[in-house]
Amino acid sequence: MTAIKEPQKPVSAALEKFATSQVNPDGICVITLNMVDYPTNLFTPNLINAYHHAVMQYAQDKAVKGYILQSAKKEFLAGADLNSASGDADKESAESLMEKAFQSVYGIQRKLREIEKVEKPKVSIINGACLGGGYEVTLSTNYRIAVNNNKIKIGLPEIQLGVFPGGGGASKLPYLLGIQSAIMFCLQAKQVSPAKAVEEGIIHATAATPEEATAEATKWILANPKAIAPWDDKKHKIPGGGLIPNGLQVIAGSNGNVSKMTHGNIPGTIYYLATVYEGLQLPIDRALELESRYIVKAFASVEARHMIRTLFVNMQKAKKGKNKPKGFDYFDVKKVGILGAGMMGAGIAYSSAMSGIDVVLKDVSAEAAEKGKAYSVKLLEKAVKKGGSMTKEKADAILNRIVPTADYDALKGCDLIIEAVFENVELKATVTKDAEAMIAADKVFASNTSTLPITMLAKASARPDKFIGLHFFSPVDKMQLVEIIVGKQTNDATIAAAVDYVTKINKVPIVVNDSRGFYTSRVFGVYPNEAALLLEEGVSPVAIERIAKKRGMMVGPLAVMDEVSQELALKIASTTKESEWTDYHKRNMEVIKKLAAEGRLGKKYGKGYYEYTPDGKHLWKGLDEMFPRKDHKMTEKMIGDRLLHRMALETYRCLEEKVLTTVEDGDIGSIFGFGFAPFTGGTLSYIDYIGLPKFVAECDELAANYGDRFKVSDSLRNRKSMY
Repeated sequence: MTAIKEPQKPVSAALEKFATSQVNPDGICVITLNMVDYPTNLFTPNLINAYHHAVMQYAQDKAVKGYILQSAKKEFLAGADLNSASGDADKESAESLMEKAFQSVYGIQRKLREIEKVEKPKVSIINGACLGGGYEVTLSTNYRIAVNNNKIKIGLPEIQLGVFPGGGGASKLPYLLGIQSAIMFCLQAKQVSPAKAVEEGIIHATAATPEEATAEATKWILANPKAIAPWDDKKHKIPGGGLIPNGLQVIAGSNGNVSKMTHGNIPGTIYYLATVYEGLQLPIDRALELESRYIVKAFASVEARHMIRTLFVNMQKAKKGKNKPKGFDYFDVKKVGILGAGMMGAGIAYSSAMSGIDVVLKDVSAEAAEKGKAYSVKLLEKAVKKGGSMTKEKADAILNRIVPTADYDALKGCDLIIEAVFENVELKATVTKDAEAMIAADKVFASNTSTLPITMLAKASARPDKFIGLHFFSPVDKMQLVEIIVGKQTNDATIAAAVDYVTKINKVPIVVNDSRGFYTSRVFGVYPNEAALLLEEGVSPVAIERIAKKRGMMVGPLAVMDEVSQELALKIASTTKESEWTDYHKRNMEVIKKLAAEGRLGKKYGKGYYEYTPDGKHLWKGLDEMFPRKDHKMTEKMIGDRLLHRMALETYRCLEEKVLTTVEDGDIGSIFGFGFAPFTGGTLSYIDYIGLPKFVAECDELAANYGDRFKVSDSLRNRKSMY
């Protein structure tokens, strides 16, 4: 038996803080990724250097039969460290920065290629989350095994942040999955369970435990002494064929779909398809160099920087409860009472029970409360049928946490009560008084209201310092955002408790101060309102919807108004005196009243701006007669500016008035609360996206033509940027 050579001395002692290696009795070098100064492993040059060194020190040692790559962390490798990718680059040194970034990225690519070329079998054991760059690291090994835990996610989500898998994934995945499947996997930003990852073809096997995975890895290494990567194997054929002829058709079709979905607003998608198309015509080393160039371009785009800043960096902070006031212990909500078992109450009950919280779901009758619980039954039955981690036993345990009732006494022992009844001040006051009497003095009472001021609702409370707003979004089980509204008498302990509850149920909290409509409802409202004025002024409804979506909005403003319902708009308007309405509000309400007079009250009635049929929806043809086309002389840009600039300006006013306390919350709330164009980074990042001086000048022109709602304040005019 050949003796194992002593390993080379580390290039730097610091590398041992990123990865260690040890040869086991089977003659296999086990490399353990472990960034000791970080909570998780990240795709960084130091980690790749440490991994590279661990492999290369035994590359020529014939006694070492192969390598196992594993992680000492709970997660295998979470992806790249994106915190440094969210700032704005210095334009004067853009070319220099781009070249430095390319050298760094391509340097990593070369290290991983040197690992791949070592003619020894290599196996990855995936014990936790393996996303983005984490998965791309495993592509440097020949075989991938994951511990079969459905909480583990494996995939390539980078497109969601305006970039693409640029650590080798774009160039290599087509060799594993075929061109079409690889493109779909990346463009859909898939994150899948280990079992599904085997089905997709991105890993090879699963094991019940890490120990079984190690045994399987050892067995595979000993049975495959001459393993080779498919992109280095001249005999390997790309599944489904290469570029000609099918691959070209797939990429052409993908270009069309990307253009339709993104309207060209996310450069990273175009760079990704170019990487695949051009890279498959080149040897793998040249393809990876090309990929490195394109990924640097993607990262350098303003869209990617803004998306990474809001959708990753700031979102991670929000999920961890960055808004929680300092100095307060964790407020553990073990039992929550929910007043009102309608759609919102039922959704809150489901989300709470899913997070291990006992729920008392109260309504005016036991039948109504049971109907609310049935919402959770339906969702869980669907999850069980789908398979995966949700079993019937788990579903039953979750449902057992929800107790439907008509009895206020059942609320005793609750740590938190959430009122989710109709938007009626008197009704909310009544249930507040009756329910508040059931809980201890140090517990919290919250109102799920979308428009009514919390300070006003708190007047019904015997302890307004413990009263707060929790504005959930519909459907609660899918929407991540919760807007926490602070009343004038709400104390910091109550805010801290609210943040703790929201993060416990895996939602994203933003904290705003009280005002009518708060932040999200107030800004969201100006979107369909401006569209109504455009319609009144003779702009085609088709153009309004198309231009809004082309500018990045997830849903057109007329469709949004139908979702909210004209009926609700009329109810809200009835709470203010018409003598207090501005000309802008009067005109808007005239549009809504015209629709209402025709019985077109919104989607739930089957008719509004749209007609709703079993086959889908389409704009009501009668809009052309109700609001005739006129020679308005508005360009497509002007229409888009009126819709998006208006929301951005209203958001800034919320910041000025201290309704919003941070720019970050404004951006997060706009994307996850009302679907503002994600590629801009949110309503306040949008101002920087346009360029603040340009934004101000365009608002000045809009104000001159369309009124003071576009008027810019001196504080905005004098700012240099939003961040």
